[in-house]
Amino acid sequence: MSGTDHHSPIQHRLSALVSGRPALALGVIASVLLAAPTTPAFAQTADVKRMFDVRTPMRDGVELSADVWMPAEGGPFPTIIIRTPYLKTMAMGDFSLAGWATWFAERGYAVVMQDVRGRGDSDGDFDFFFQEGEDGYDTIEWMAAQPWSNGDVCTAGVSYLGTDQWLAAREHPPSLKCMVATAAAGRWMHELPYYGGAWMMSWALDWINGTSGRNMQTNTAGIDMDSVYWHRPLLTQDDRMGRDMPLFNDFLENSTMNEYWQRLHFTAEDFRGLDLPVLHVTGWFDGDQPGAMFYWDGMMAHSPAADEQYMLTGPWGHAETFIGGTLEVGEMSFKPESIVDNKAEHLAFFDHYLKGSGDSYDQPRARVYVMGAEEWREFDQYPPADAQPTDLYLSSGGRANSIVGDGTLAWSAPEGDSPPDRFTFDPRRPVPAALGVLPAGEDRTPLQRRDDVLVYTSEVIEEAVEIVGKVVIEFHAATDARDTDFVANIMDVYPDGRAVKLGPITGVVRARYRNGFDREELLTPGEVGRYEIDLGHIAHSFEPGHRIRIDFTSSAYPHVAPNQNTGNPVATDTEWNTARQIIHHSREYPSRIILPVRARRRATE
Repeated sequence: MSGTDHHSPIQHRLSALVSGRPALALGVIASVLLAAPTTPAFAQTADVKRMFDVRTPMRDGVELSADVWMPAEGGPFPTIIIRTPYLKTMAMGDFSLAGWATWFAERGYAVVMQDVRGRGDSDGDFDFFFQEGEDGYDTIEWMAAQPWSNGDVCTAGVSYLGTDQWLAAREHPPSLKCMVATAAAGRWMHELPYYGGAWMMSWALDWINGTSGRNMQTNTAGIDMDSVYWHRPLLTQDDRMGRDMPLFNDFLENSTMNEYWQRLHFTAEDFRGLDLPVLHVTGWFDGDQPGAMFYWDGMMAHSPAADEQYMLTGPWGHAETFIGGTLEVGEMSFKPESIVDNKAEHLAFFDHYLKGSGDSYDQPRARVYVMGAEEWREFDQYPPADAQPTDLYLSSGGRANSIVGDGTLAWSAPEGDSPPDRFTFDPRRPVPAALGVLPAGEDRTPLQRRDDVLVYTSEVIEEAVEIVGKVVIEFHAATDARDTDFVANIMDVYPDGRAVKLGPITGVVRARYRNGFDREELLTPGEVGRYEIDLGHIAHSFEPGHRIRIDFTSSAYPHVAPNQNTGNPVATDTEWNTARQIIHHSREYPSRIILPVRARRRATE
């Protein structure tokens, strides 16, 4: 699942998250798992045998449908399982799951592609991620017991296909030996379906509609989506669009980190129970990077297999994390070596941990591509030990409004009493999240001409500043509203004036969740409060001649629904208020961006 306009329409289809139902018993009834299905027909070539619509029984009697590829001769084989809500027959341009499966079957693996419950050819009712733990367990154990499998299983997949691996692994299927989890969502309320507590409106309408039938629903052509986005209350936007979507309603009605979402949340105890090698893959522009990093941090801190966790992160958006990359993202260009052969990356991992054909998996703990420097770095831990939190302080003469304002960033705290900046947030005139389809790597200067956008820019950089790790903004603010949003972005300002957005997301904090997502606390109008905005993990070198910039505003439409500034329940609110915002940056109330700086270097000749 996944940032800013979380994914493009195509990427939405490769995106994923979670929804719920009470957990069932963890045990699996042997007679159900081992029951023989109807013998499937199979097609065979000289090298690969295929079996279509293999019916896989779940513990409650529901049957899921899988297609299976394997070598035409020999066996039994180590087995790779991918489980998808996006249809096992789906193709994206030149990429298809069937082609991926064939490639691995030619290299000695049985590969299972399964439609999850309620999707494609599988029976039952789809229920977001809430079903995937037990269904994943049952699928792994049933497939491992088939005569063509040697009983050892590894899982793989991107986005939803990454998250459902974690949920299955938490059920501890004995046959699961390893995972390659790519762009896996996992930070509920801060990644999906809310970001920073703000409702991810465009994602929710698009994704939930797309998965509301057994096939992909691509029937929104001709719908005036702006009229849907402006419909209130939010709870009936689905009806306004033309489809009753229970998941949409459930997500809105569960607006805190309550028992509904806790079913999907991983605890330290969960990670302590996961003794599995994992290859973690994400990207610097991946909207589901927050979840991928959450699982990485949890495994490194608590798993008995912490020394068998590996990270691969490049300058990739959501889909590119699985496809292997692209040479351009927005205004940014990368060297050819930024693109990896992701099938080969998977194969090396599988050969060692699943097939046992390699003496070692000869990779560093973390491989990350540093943009700007255009080089891969290898680290024995991530975040790297030499990345030091370094402050850049906001300051102005009280007129940071727009790109022609006087907002600055400096490496030292303001010595005097820097006057605050003010802007008016009218939720009926929101700032767009992006000018194009996706904000990744785009030039934000056109948006920074608005008076309701505060802009803070550093002096020209003389020595390159390389950052690798999480970027956070800590700031002090006040408003005359009972609730409101604050939104921020970080950019690399090029010598020609382009302000190119970095990071996987537009950072958002909804004020009522400033003290945690498990509760809502409204504001006292006029009271100064401390806030934090998480901008995600970034690996980038700000080169000599460039500048660092952040912008502040209160909306990112339609990525998140504009805060109506009333303090009313979000799902049912029909009122609109204008909020007057104040950003402080004085000695008493400092505001700063914290950068994980690991190196400063002069330009090379």
